[in-house]
Amino acid sequence: MLDFHLVPSPEWGIKPVLFYFGSFPVPSYSFFMLLAILVGCFIYWLEARKEKKANENSFYLIIAALVGGAIGAKLPIVFLYWKEIVSSFPDLSILISGRTIVGGLIGGTLAVIYIKNKLGIKERRGNLFAPAIALGVAVGRIGCFLRGCCFGKPTDLPWGVNFGDGILRHPTQLYESIFMLGMFFYLRYLGKKNPAPGKLFDVLMIYYFTFRFFIEFIRVEKIVFLGLTFFQLVSIAAVIWFARRYFFKKTF
Repeated sequence: MLDFHLVPSPEWGIKPVLFYFGSFPVPSYSFFMLLAILVGCFIYWLEARKEKKANENSFYLIIAALVGGAIGAKLPIVFLYWKEIVSSFPDLSILISGRTIVGGLIGGTLAVIYIKNKLGIKERRGNLFAPAIALGVAVGRIGCFLRGCCFGKPTDLPWGVNFGDGILRHPTQLYESIFMLGMFFYLRYLGKKNPAPGKLFDVLMIYYFTFRFFIEFIRVEKIVFLGLTFFQLVSIAAVIWFARRYFFKKTF
């Protein structure tokens, strides 16, 4: 069964093992996920230093974002694939390997909002997070492409990619990587125009979830309601919520 997160075999993908450290295989997905986190944290810290906000609060917020993002990235997989997880027990590879950027973004956002309220942090850091997230996702999706997860539907386009079943598919991972790289530069451009605190984060979320809604039409995903996937329904809700924040409420 071909599936959004559950790749058919260990050999599936363009280059599932990036390189070997001695006899130890270094998976492409894990390598680029770690690189994405490091790149995102580095960009956030650079932005914080530039804005003279590289203080203890920055540390708390970035930890909250990472922990919340990790939990959020896993929960939708448990929700969508609980039958496969239960039926495969005691093999927990499905549970361990599956994660989603949509859940990670929402989980990270909620975690940062929670820790700010808990610690009484009034500073708005969304403008610092936005470019860091965009570049981090751009890097992370390269790992998805090499591993072959998050793949697209069959296509006749000349850049279709065979991930292992002899069928040319949309490289949706690269589409998203290119889109988020463009968002990184766009956000840096907007940042030079002295945006209101937190506005860049809402811009990123509105653009990303709009993009995600449309790209779902060419991804292999389960249809759950009215011909839409779970992630399209989440994207609609997210765009409405972040647009409301952008136009009518204080940002984060």
